[in-house]
Amino acid sequence: MSKISYLTQEGFDKLKAELEEMKTNGRREVSQAIAEARDKGDLSENAEYDAAKDAQGLLEMRINKLELTLANSRLIDTSQLDTSVVTILSKVTIQNVKTQKEVTYQLVSESEADISQKKISVTSPIGDGLLGKEKGDLAEVTTPRGSIQFKIIDITL
Repeated sequence: MSKISYLTQEGFDKLKAELEEMKTNGRREVSQAIAEARDKGDLSENAEYDAAKDAQGLLEMRINKLELTLANSRLIDTSQLDTSVVTILSKVTIQNVKTQKEVTYQLVSESEADISQKKISVTSPIGDGLLGKEKGDLAEVTTPRGSIQFKIIDITL
């Protein structure tokens, strides 16, 4: 059984566009690379041909993964979300109890996570530690460097 992915409409559209790009342009580019390598002669000793076939296999694997993710995805209705507790799509302002530093993250699905945009996965150590917490709660997060305590300052959408 496949894992269900919870996506925003924006995330769903982004994955769908990426899939379409791979199916059209990606496949065309790989088949051109294979054809060019094949024209160079003996396939048994042709490193370019082997590399192009490997690229084709990786592309098809990524296409299959995206198709599976999209097939098993559920769109999140933001009007149904509650801001009294941390859930997926919550924007959570947290404060490191030890350093007093504050940071705001949005909790998203794995496929939408992007730390540069302060979007973290709900399955990450911090995301998992924050889920279900309320404003004012302390969240204990276990990281490779040890345990960190965060105080929930604010929860918005």
